[in-house]
Amino acid sequence: MMPYSSLRAAGSMLLVTALLSGCDSTEEALDTSAAETVVSPTEGRDVVAHYANIALATYEDALTTAKALKEASLQLVDNPSEETLELARAAWIAARVPYQQSEVFRFGNPVVDDWEGQLNAWPLDEGLIDYVQTTHYDYEMGNDGALANIVSNTELTVNGEKLDLNTLTPQLLADLNELGGSEANVATGYHAVEFLLWGQDLNGTAAGAGNRPASDFAKGDACTGGHCERRSQYLITSLDLLITDLEYMTQQWQPGVEDNYRSELLSEPVEQGFRKMLFGMGSLSLGELAGERMKVALEANSTEDEHDCFSDNTHNSHFYNNLGIRNVYTGQYQRVNGNVITGPSLADLVATASKDEAIMIITRFDQSHDALQKLVDSAEKEGVFFDQLIASGDDKGNQLVKSAISSLVAQTSAIEEAASLIGIQQLNPDTADHQF
Repeated sequence: MMPYSSLRAAGSMLLVTALLSGCDSTEEALDTSAAETVVSPTEGRDVVAHYANIALATYEDALTTAKALKEASLQLVDNPSEETLELARAAWIAARVPYQQSEVFRFGNPVVDDWEGQLNAWPLDEGLIDYVQTTHYDYEMGNDGALANIVSNTELTVNGEKLDLNTLTPQLLADLNELGGSEANVATGYHAVEFLLWGQDLNGTAAGAGNRPASDFAKGDACTGGHCERRSQYLITSLDLLITDLEYMTQQWQPGVEDNYRSELLSEPVEQGFRKMLFGMGSLSLGELAGERMKVALEANSTEDEHDCFSDNTHNSHFYNNLGIRNVYTGQYQRVNGNVITGPSLADLVATASKDEAIMIITRFDQSHDALQKLVDSAEKEGVFFDQLIASGDDKGNQLVKSAISSLVAQTSAIEEAASLIGIQQLNPDTADHQF
């Protein structure tokens, strides 16, 4: 499921520019002024259409693995044991592989950006969802929902308003997101499920992930943590919502549908399609991945800002985020069944414009791939995970993360150079207020 080195695309280079997250609106961040590209309309349309094909395949795989995660979770709640808990956790990690590659479509495509918070919002105040050990719990000051514990409470009062939580439904959980106006109140999505499967990570920057016992899902007297049946209900209900959300997004990228997002994208001028592709790549590479997901956590030595903090899966999340950027550039995507789809790409256009520059650009992508692979190797070969690498005083670990950040900065510059080679200018880069 994770053939890291074999996923390196051989041959073609990458394209385009685009920048960074942190904008209030991706539509406002994109410069929609006309540009004279050096690409024929037919070539351009083929590249944008294949971009949509990759998006569809990625979301289909995210949906498939989410359904597998629900099946594994049903086995857990029906027959709680350490074995079924580990199988559910493995299914969660597998589900993250395609989803993390899909995040490159978020920036530049409003239909994705407006939708993804319900699936992937973080960091979260996990006390909203279930019990926590308060002596090891840093939460947003003034957040009335930080200790709400939906699993154990059937009603909740926020800002003087009493909420009925007796029946957990997908819509109720969705409505609890950003409860009381706090973005730290995340009731749904991959990270809510992650917390339910792993529990709190009480180890800080020391070794170890969350260690929720399987008995937290047991029935009767075997139940630990209290309210086990309701915890099980929360887990399955949140997965039902996740699957519904992914079904919606796969429909947005289906071909032959008149009023979905794919048809809208393909009806736009080719250069606007290129801009969206490049903006997504650059934004994820620099503002989001290098900045929000790595630089923030490193500078604060904060495991609270670690992406997959309960499971210690952050190294994979970062790796697959970056792989998603490469997928768009090279026009290649390896599906979860092992099949590889290929097609016309930005990399092909860049290579046509300048073979020498194309080699330089793909080299930058190779370097970022290798730098993020080192984070994977540190975790999976040496047992030193991202939350340990960002610890204060760990010069070796800190340097490993700094090198990954630097490689992403260089990759973004290469994306900008690629954009200029195909005639895309004025991409209005945004660093998400990070200084690199």
